Amino acid sequence: MSESAPASSPFSARIVAVLIAVAAISFGAVLVMAGWAPEMRDRNTAGDHPYSTSALGYNGFVRLLESSGYPVKVSRLESDLETRAWGLMIVTLPAYGSASDLEERALSPTTLLVLPKWSGRTDPLNRARQADTRLLEPDDLTGQLDSFYPGAEILRVEVPEAVDAPFGEVAIRPDETLQLIKHASLEPVIKIEGAALLAYDAGRNLYILSDPDMINTFGLAARDNARFALQLVDFLRYDSEEPILLDATLHGFQRSENLLKMMFSAPYLAVTLVALAAALLLGWAAAIRFGPPLVEARAIALGKQALADNSAGLVTMARRETRMAPGFLALVRRRLARQIGAPRSLTEAQVSGLFDRLGPDPETGRVFSQMEAELKEPATSRDDLLAKARALYRWRKEVIRRTLHERD
Repeated sequence: MSESAPASSPFSARIVAVLIAVAAISFGAVLVMAGWAPEMRDRNTAGDHPYSTSALGYNGFVRLLESSGYPVKVSRLESDLETRAWGLMIVTLPAYGSASDLEERALSPTTLLVLPKWSGRTDPLNRARQADTRLLEPDDLTGQLDSFYPGAEILRVEVPEAVDAPFGEVAIRPDETLQLIKHASLEPVIKIEGAALLAYDAGRNLYILSDPDMINTFGLAARDNARFALQLVDFLRYDSEEPILLDATLHGFQRSENLLKMMFSAPYLAVTLVALAAALLLGWAAAIRFGPPLVEARAIALGKQALADNSAGLVTMARRETRMAPGFLALVRRRLARQIGAPRSLTEAQVSGLFDRLGPDPETGRVFSQMEAELKEPATSRDDLLAKARALYRWRKEVIRRTLHERD
């Protein structure tokens, strides 16, 4: 039957611990980055989205609502378009997007769709600003709306001094011209020259604001437009506590609702931490249990250690361990007498007296004759033999140490 012996490890325990820690941290970082990659995108880039502070963006509208005490937030969940509990959803259509992205969605009430009017080029030196802007062609805009409202007309008219709205006569100040929409399925709410600035689609329960200058950052620089924007929000909401959501998913800022991200978000973070702690404990238990790998050894070992191990095994198999006390006592007596140079002519009693004069055991305070009396008879058990033999061995080592010290 072959035996195995531990091989020397090429790495120290500290290096292995560092490697494991680096691997665990790197793996965790990859998981977190995979779950939060969309969150790390720079939001304040020029464009017609709710995070943009540029002229065509709607972040100024968000700040206006916040400063006026309205409960407003930017929505990054696609599910908010359909399954939100309540709240006014404002969807800003990208300049070169398409309303077909909303065609298959059952938009929850109340939703306001803001049409684009301008397109811009991002400043390469400052991505939060527009280098220039230009009006979209009406034909391009009607093409975007073709899936929603085929045959819709986009009109550009001169800006009137005031318009009649459900919330009273108001002044508006869009840039250059006023953009309007006209379609058979749309009911004008704010009607101007036979077309609508604000229209209502009863089939989809959807409101449409045709001119974004009423709420974009550049348009809100005019006080009349800011007043119109707040009055429009009050008109569309059912209650003063109803939240206002500005959708950012159509502009590529959707937040992924994945299981990985859920694991590191409240309230599931506690469960994740418990699972990680359990995994660390299992890894630690495996590391201290198995240790370094074993190598194959000889079937029959050689050397003094092998001889001693085999002899001890035979004694154990014969159940004669407890009867070894007198033999161990005689062995220690002979070795110590030879090591301290005791005369051979001394009797056992004289040797015991000599050993007593060498001093007691530093831990138990017993002299040699007391320990000798305990070992002259077989021990009562294996543990009893082990305790008595250790006491005698410890006393002998102390005697040898003192003897060598005195010689020096």
